[in-house]
Amino acid sequence: MGSVGLAHTRLSIIDLAGSAQPMAGSDGRTHLVFNGEILNYRQLRASLRYPFRTRGDTEVLLALHDRYGAGGVTQLRGQFAYALHDSRTDETHVVRDRLGILPLYYYLDDRVFAFASEIKALFPVTGVPRVDEASMHDYLAHRTVPSPHTFIERVRKVPAGHRLVVRADGTVRVSRYWDVENHAPRRIVAPDEAVRLLDNTLTDAVHDALVAHVPVGCYLSGGVDSSLIAAMAAREHSGGRMHTFAAGFADNPRDETPWSRRVARAIGSEHHEVMVTPDDFLDTWSRLSWHRDGPLSEPADVAVFRLAALARREVKVVLSGEGSDELFGGYPKYRHARATKWAGVLPGALLRRIERSLPPGGARLGVAVRALSEPTYAERMRGWFAPFTSSERERLLGRPAARSAPAPYRDGRGDPLRRMLYADIHTYLADNLLERGDRMSMAASLELRPPFLDHRVVELAFGLPSDVKVRGTTMKWVVKEVARRYVDPEVVDRRKVGFTVPMDVWFRGGLADMAFDLLTDSSSFVGTHFDRTGIRRLLTDHASGARNEQVRIWTLLSLEVWHRELVSRSIGHRI
Repeated sequence: MGSVGLAHTRLSIIDLAGSAQPMAGSDGRTHLVFNGEILNYRQLRASLRYPFRTRGDTEVLLALHDRYGAGGVTQLRGQFAYALHDSRTDETHVVRDRLGILPLYYYLDDRVFAFASEIKALFPVTGVPRVDEASMHDYLAHRTVPSPHTFIERVRKVPAGHRLVVRADGTVRVSRYWDVENHAPRRIVAPDEAVRLLDNTLTDAVHDALVAHVPVGCYLSGGVDSSLIAAMAAREHSGGRMHTFAAGFADNPRDETPWSRRVARAIGSEHHEVMVTPDDFLDTWSRLSWHRDGPLSEPADVAVFRLAALARREVKVVLSGEGSDELFGGYPKYRHARATKWAGVLPGALLRRIERSLPPGGARLGVAVRALSEPTYAERMRGWFAPFTSSERERLLGRPAARSAPAPYRDGRGDPLRRMLYADIHTYLADNLLERGDRMSMAASLELRPPFLDHRVVELAFGLPSDVKVRGTTMKWVVKEVARRYVDPEVVDRRKVGFTVPMDVWFRGGLADMAFDLLTDSSSFVGTHFDRTGIRRLLTDHASGARNEQVRIWTLLSLEVWHRELVSRSIGHRI
């Protein structure tokens, strides 16, 4: 293909013996590399006149391009990142799935365009990787770097729902092919009709997500989302008992494994558990940072890896409940969506003083006060998940941000809840949770599939009225009503816990010395680039019990661990 080269490493899920990649089209003029699964490939295959030579989904992409060109992507259901070179036009099409379930990165200079599923795969063309200084502000606001930027200079993410066209002259055109705002017609429906619609659509999504030529299992935390997906999958599953997997945490009084066992017994799955301890963090933190291509955004990253490694002993694919919270309003902050819009009338300085006076046990209230103290609507929306406020970010880095809040915080339409959900699926979900899920599962050679993020479910969610999502004080109401049809009501109605790790205790125990040593050392990346006095204050306040600073300590420490791993693997080069 002249100056174009493609390479691929495969985790075989469909058509195990065939579908080797890179794959050439029937006329030899198109070539493809593809990561992911096209869940409706059988239906597409039946509708296309094409001389198929394999039984898998990869060749369907070539057939679609042959028939419809680049626009064929709109017919796909599933999760995918692929590149297709067409020698007839001398163009290369680089495409990422609608929600950003699978990662896709690229690098461009005046000599080369390169793309990969991992940033580290681009280092041979980028040269010595250098940290993008502008992205440090973003990291302190998100614990990750929002699309299209990354932590590495000149490396970019293909945004979710976008495609790139690379021409022979080196020009690159980026365009959006899907956005939920344009594909989710508003529906005025009664609550019971909303429940029926979600039940039917999610059932179809789970059915499709079980498509594989290898064993498929389910994550099962015992929360409503994973319990619902596992129960639906168990009804669809054939060929023996389905495997389910859960992680527990040492020293955590809110450990959810008893609930996951209860659901497993009810659905008849073969259940497996793993316990996560502080030693797991010490043993795997650096290595998993390398796999993540950036700082581990949350302590749960380590737990997700341990869970994936456990699951990989039995299956090659797992279903998860990821995405439900961001689609249907599952976090406590969504009750305050309207207040977030109008809170700017309150003096930010007063709110910040109130937050500083809160006792350590008031961490949740502190998050709310900090978010509502931000000066703009966009900053208040992202402030709910931000470890540091905009003013704290400036003090720590000694300079203002080079970039404003990402566009999704401004581009959403409709009522305040809908706008907050729109922002979260394009930032927190796409750049944090989905990135974590892919990297930690791929580190264990396991494929993760989230049925809630089937685009039919997503479009339905954004078409439904907000009052079936957050209904009174009940969050995620419509999901819970569907779940009542499949699992014990006690599972549905119990208080949301989430995938929490007891880092507040651990940072006062076995991990305290690690935090002090790494963040205050004279060679510390964080200590060099951030205000060291502010960092010492965070550590001291947490160690004394005066404040609960676990989230902010984790954010800084994770950055330091990742940077040290990046330097050590750069073999003598300096960043």
